[in-house]
Amino acid sequence: MLRGLTVAALALGLAGWGAGATKKPAVKKSVAAAAKKTKKKTVASKRRVVAPRAPMVSAKVKEASKEYVADAMDAIAAAAVENSAALVPFFEQLWQLEQAGGAAKSLHVLQYGDSHTASDDWANQLRTMFQLRFGNGGAGYSLAGRPFQGYRRHDVKTWQSTRWETEGLLTKGTDGLYGLGGTSITTERVGEMIYLDADGDKAELYYLKQPGGGSFRVFVDGAEAATVDTNGPLGPGYWNMSVPEGLKRFTVETVTSAPVKLFGWVTERNRGLTWETLGINGAQANVSLRWEEGQLREHLEKRNPGLIVFAYGTNEAGQRDWTAESYRAMFREVLQRYRAMAPGASFLIVGPPDRAQRVNRVWGALPKLDMICEVQREVALEVGAAFWDLRERMGGNGAMKRWVYAGFAQGDFVHLTGPGYRLVGETLYKDLIAHYEEFRKIRQKVFSEGNGNNDEAKENY
Repeated sequence: MLRGLTVAALALGLAGWGAGATKKPAVKKSVAAAAKKTKKKTVASKRRVVAPRAPMVSAKVKEASKEYVADAMDAIAAAAVENSAALVPFFEQLWQLEQAGGAAKSLHVLQYGDSHTASDDWANQLRTMFQLRFGNGGAGYSLAGRPFQGYRRHDVKTWQSTRWETEGLLTKGTDGLYGLGGTSITTERVGEMIYLDADGDKAELYYLKQPGGGSFRVFVDGAEAATVDTNGPLGPGYWNMSVPEGLKRFTVETVTSAPVKLFGWVTERNRGLTWETLGINGAQANVSLRWEEGQLREHLEKRNPGLIVFAYGTNEAGQRDWTAESYRAMFREVLQRYRAMAPGASFLIVGPPDRAQRVNRVWGALPKLDMICEVQREVALEVGAAFWDLRERMGGNGAMKRWVYAGFAQGDFVHLTGPGYRLVGETLYKDLIAHYEEFRKIRQKVFSEGNGNNDEAKENY
């Protein structure tokens, strides 16, 4: 009863305020040699993607645009995170983590999204800043191998040999068994490999158990650690082990010609925060409706996220088929599905950044973006999620032009540059922490007024 009353009091209080604001490890020779040989083939087969050039502007225009962006992002608006009361459970876990010091306590954040998330730039900024304050819990979940061109995590290094096939993403595969991040890699060849360079004191590999499944060996810094047989009844499989903390290379090598399907790694410490990015280039919010729910639910339960972030909308805004009604129904279905699978998580919806299109040689606003942003806001508030309007935070409709001129966005008027994404990450962190600090004040007030002002009550809370 105390917990319910206290959470309600905290939520009401926050709602009232928020309505207003080294050296690489050695690797076994045979494994390293094969990896090096295969890597040359992989690099040679990649096509270079060149972003459109940003338009040339005068130094005066560029400086004025930088000032415009700085003014928009520097201001701490009391309403920057709408319905911040929805984040009370997450804030409580942050507080508990902060109080734990070096004790074994962890908190996981999952961020789903499109290419803005897949770039890992602004998410990495959030990851870095949160981990500096609340403890570095490691990388958490990252995808197995390199399932798509441009897959990136700033906190780990990944690689795969050439004969893996990717399933999931936007169109590939039909069974829906794509794991936590909506993508898997599979092979039926002997000697295919992946590796992961990561830090942590625990490693775990998510794979698929299936009738007639093949086997693979796992190496840690070149030393064989296990042979895993994936044959069995259809369902999620896991290999895990504890390791001494420090940077290590984890390598998988198939040893049979039977099918092996891998989803992702978990590398983490037993304390601190993880910020786990699960972005797919070109994705829309409904991409997860193609993922098999039973497996996704089990993977979510294993990660036990304290916060789930959804950052979609850029690609939907470019599609003619979406109406306000159809998009609302879809977005509601996605959020309700995740809420049912992860009932203990808080949810934060990040609206899409501004975007422009070129008509008759003039860059203008994308008309449907207004509708996408407004529907996301409505549904977020309806299902009890917090909402952060990135487009408005950038300066509103038409802001992308200034961001491009300032060097914070690319010449396609869709994607940001590295500095631009990092600025977004810094700003969202600043806004979230502003709400968190207010939560801390309200929490202290709740307990100091007799609603659990004793050690036993606080422990029960």
